[in-house]
Amino acid sequence: MSWKVKRFDELTTTELYAILKERTQVFVVEQECPYLEVDGKDVHSYHLYKEENGEVAAYARLLPRGVSYREASIGRVFVKKEYRGRGLAGELMNKSLNFIHGELGESEVKIQAQEYLREFYGSFGFRAITETYLDDGIPHIDMVLEK
Repeated sequence: MSWKVKRFDELTTTELYAILKERTQVFVVEQECPYLEVDGKDVHSYHLYKEENGEVAAYARLLPRGVSYREASIGRVFVKKEYRGRGLAGELMNKSLNFIHGELGESEVKIQAQEYLREFYGSFGFRAITETYLDDGIPHIDMVLEK
């Protein structure tokens, strides 16, 4: 299947349910991190995802500037376990950045990344702007990309 990007109000209830189900599976269950996954930012965001075999295989939430940070942001990035190792994460980030730069016209992007992904995000031009810190018990780092 192809990639889709939709505003919150364009998502069908079935699409929204599938997205939230997979986000909860990855960020709450798989990472053993109990937190409020539905945080109120979805309604202000764009949702980029790829469906395969009737399920959400990869996803990123694209936040316009002013929703999480002064800059535009990318969050809730995941590739479902069964689809990892196929290059979907790189494809997802390229599509995310193309949308933010091209469609939203933003030059700066800020992310809160899990520390172990520092090099992955660095390969897209992100640079660390904080030291490593714990968020929900997981080491994170804030990074920015300036085009």
